[in-house]
Amino acid sequence: MRFGVLSRYLLRQNMYYMLICLCCGACLYLLSDVFDRLDNFVQAEVGTETIFFYFLVKIPLIISQLMPAIFVLAMVIQLGILSRSKEMLALRAGGVSWTWFIMFFVWYGLFWSGVQFGFSQVVGVYGEHEANRIWKEEVRKRQLDELRIKHLWFRDGPFVVHAEEAQPSKSRATGVTVYEFATDSERLIRIISAKKALVDDNGWGLLDVHELDTRTFRAAERLSQFLSVRQNLESFSAVKLSNDKAQLPLWELGDVIGNLKVSGANVNQLETVWHSRFAYAFSVCVMALLALALSTVSDNLFLNIGLALALVFVHYGFHVVGVSAGQQGTVPPVLGAWFGNMVMGGLAVLRLAWVSVPGLADSVKNWLAGLRFGRV
Repeated sequence: MRFGVLSRYLLRQNMYYMLICLCCGACLYLLSDVFDRLDNFVQAEVGTETIFFYFLVKIPLIISQLMPAIFVLAMVIQLGILSRSKEMLALRAGGVSWTWFIMFFVWYGLFWSGVQFGFSQVVGVYGEHEANRIWKEEVRKRQLDELRIKHLWFRDGPFVVHAEEAQPSKSRATGVTVYEFATDSERLIRIISAKKALVDDNGWGLLDVHELDTRTFRAAERLSQFLSVRQNLESFSAVKLSNDKAQLPLWELGDVIGNLKVSGANVNQLETVWHSRFAYAFSVCVMALLALALSTVSDNLFLNIGLALALVFVHYGFHVVGVSAGQQGTVPPVLGAWFGNMVMGGLAVLRLAWVSVPGLADSVKNWLAGLRFGRV
């Protein structure tokens, strides 16, 4: 597609409206967050510089989260003003087709999808990490080294390990049960239980050990025992701390998923989060399609703005439902992460095809009339 005078005009106009929408949206988000958390900061007697830094580092995260909604609002306002000023009519009369507008804004949406993805995975991840650190350490007085993981399961070689409670920062676990299987037949050969376990890079040292040999049904008691379980607790700590909002950058999250897969852990939740990073960035392009589809339904600017906001919430609802289904294993992680984009993007494409593909509407109407006539 040629980048000419019209393209530059549309770009300047859209970026102007995006800047206005972004400033308004970010200010409203920050004000809401300030009113919600300022009392907690005051009660914790946190310094003014820390409070200012907390809200400052949250701005990149806010921008990356609001980008899809900001983009669709900017496009709806832009297309609405073009229609109200008769510029759209003049362009259509001058030979600029709907297909040109669709291709232009799709490529433009893909560009902003890439910007949102890179921004969220670099600056946004750092900001989210720092904001959560300040909130946990300065406000909630909960140090990261106090993290406890309940009912931890994993597999390492012939061993399947369960710990009632693990403390990754202290490299210890309590209520440990180890199931050892034969490497050739996968038959259970030993069940080892221990009150405590000390973990290092060489293996797990068990204390107050009770061992049952399932081949001979003989039991033994020991004060200590060493097992060559090489799985440390650091990766589980990273996953636990990143469960709420997936704080890890994409590349680190991929490494954690790979390590947990090797240990036999269920990674549906993290794989869904990994794919949702790409899906949420691509939703900017989906919003471009939705804005174009809305402009074919009505020329009322205020009505289209209201409909755009409603569609943003509907898209987010489908996205949350899909991600939840993927994390629970109901659907594959890829399908769950992309469910919202597929539904809303598919509906927008159908509407745009209806108005832009020559003869499609007449063909569908004739086909429906034929079905009706056949029934009669």
